[in-house]
Amino acid sequence: MSDQDLVVETVRDILGAHEPFDLTPERPWDEGLWTALAGAGLTGVGLPESAGGSGGDLDDAVAIVRTLAAGAGAVPVAEQLLVAGPAVIAAGLPLPPVEEPLTFGSAENVVATPSGDAWTLSGTVADVPWSGVAAHAALLANGPDGAVLALLPTAGLTVLTAANLAGEPRGALVVDGVRALAAPLNAGQVRELRAGYALARAVQLTAALEQVLAWTVQYAGERQQFGRPLAKFQAIQMELAEMAGEVTAVTALTDAAVQALHHGSGDFWLAAAAAKVRAGAAVEVVARLAHQVHGAIGFTQEHRLHHLTKRLWSWRDEAGSELLWSRVLAQGLLADGPDGLWPALTRVV
Repeated sequence: MSDQDLVVETVRDILGAHEPFDLTPERPWDEGLWTALAGAGLTGVGLPESAGGSGGDLDDAVAIVRTLAAGAGAVPVAEQLLVAGPAVIAAGLPLPPVEEPLTFGSAENVVATPSGDAWTLSGTVADVPWSGVAAHAALLANGPDGAVLALLPTAGLTVLTAANLAGEPRGALVVDGVRALAAPLNAGQVRELRAGYALARAVQLTAALEQVLAWTVQYAGERQQFGRPLAKFQAIQMELAEMAGEVTAVTALTDAAVQALHHGSGDFWLAAAAAKVRAGAAVEVVARLAHQVHGAIGFTQEHRLHHLTKRLWSWRDEAGSELLWSRVLAQGLLADGPDGLWPALTRVV
């Protein structure tokens, strides 16, 4: 068994003791699951030990995020391991303790002004994942000379409560007059950071899509109708095949984007755009057909399916829409003109 297999097995064992539940304002995350993951050192995987992380590489972090997404784990691990944590380290800012949840927010309307040895923020950051839950936030804000990444504790901040369809916190943080550590970012770093956020959601979408497909295939093989399993009906077989095609395409593009990031490819941002667009497009097909095959039982609160399909519908719209990333992808692929289109396509996908 490889080290990565051992990590995945550990996450699955922990998940086994923390069944998914309906998130509410009173219980907006699985604090027990986070505590167990942090106790096992899994909330710092992929972040260098020299910075306070647990070591390991990107593939280990992705494996953890995928496993938690497939299990509907209600914790901000994707944000910490794939977005905010790497961004903080790359910007030269001190990584907060990995036992404390760290999130990321993009705040085009927040102004960061140098103030002594720190920066003062002004504005409101909307749609912050795990707002009110995360202990620290890395925020992309506007400095006097361009973008900056600000790092601050969230204790004492005003939180405007909101949630996505799955119940995951997506509220706003009011940061008027708040002091924070910050570091300037160039245009390339901003592009990579946004692409990293999109890839994090694509990784989660991919894992959830794969799990929904597996459940649907299993259900179709077990559920009897007119004296035979659903999977024996040609119409159901066609639906399962369509779902499988969608999931296979998404997995291929997401894996390619992860490898592009792992190897430091200059085209990573385009690979991430392709993965996010394809994953979002697959949600409509896979979620619809999964509920169609399951029938009414898939919509009940007691059934496991809705925990993932509600996340699919939510994650699809986060970290940039399919339209936004389609435009990014098109502009990037056409940047070298007609003669450069095919070479760009083969590099990216």
